[in-house]
Amino acid sequence: MDDEQEVIIAICKYVYTNWISKAKSQREFASKCDIEESTVRRLKNIALGTSKTDYNMSVKTIAKICRKKGITLEQLFQNIKK
Repeated sequence: MDDEQEVIIAICKYVYTNWISKAKSQREFASKCDIEESTVRRLKNIALGTSKTDYNMSVKTIAKICRKKGITLEQLFQNIKK
């Protein structure tokens, strides 16, 4: 596994564990973050290891999620680094 895939998996696991899994539903999370529900499913499946990691999440998607969760991209990456 290359470094890029590891970063994608780490982001997906963080977002899923801390936010998606605690939302009322995947649809609700997607709606609140202004992203597609299919994107939320993809994040979940990568986090759980049930999907290929060839997804290249855009910075725009990550930024939308962070903005709605009240954190900066810097804070997200610091949390993932821990």
